[in-house]
Amino acid sequence: MTAVPPLERKIELADMIAYAGATWDWHRLHYDPSYLAERGLDAPVVDGQMFGALLAAQVQDWLGPGWELTGLHFRFRSLVFAGETVRCLGEVTAESDDEITVALRIEADGRVAVAPAGAVLRRRG
Repeated sequence: MTAVPPLERKIELADMIAYAGATWDWHRLHYDPSYLAERGLDAPVVDGQMFGALLAAQVQDWLGPGWELTGLHFRFRSLVFAGETVRCLGEVTAESDDEITVALRIEADGRVAVAPAGAVLRRRG
């Protein structure tokens, strides 16, 4: 099977704040130290929808503008915290002239954070 080039990114608190501003998701779980301490958490939790954005970027960067993302699904397996590095991995599971299906997953510092996941892309035009 064809491997999708991996996307690796360290997610810092500044990235999380920028994402919150773009999506208007200001839940205190993603930035507030006192709120986190009350819940026994040492660091802000990465917004789960950020993983969808990373997976979409991974497959779109790989195939380029000639293809459009028409389907994306993913399931969370473990929390990811500010300062951790995530690695988006994938491989093609089905391919035709105008459609590609990809199985995806995200690992965070060696553990599975998101799986199963997948995307469907169609050729434009």
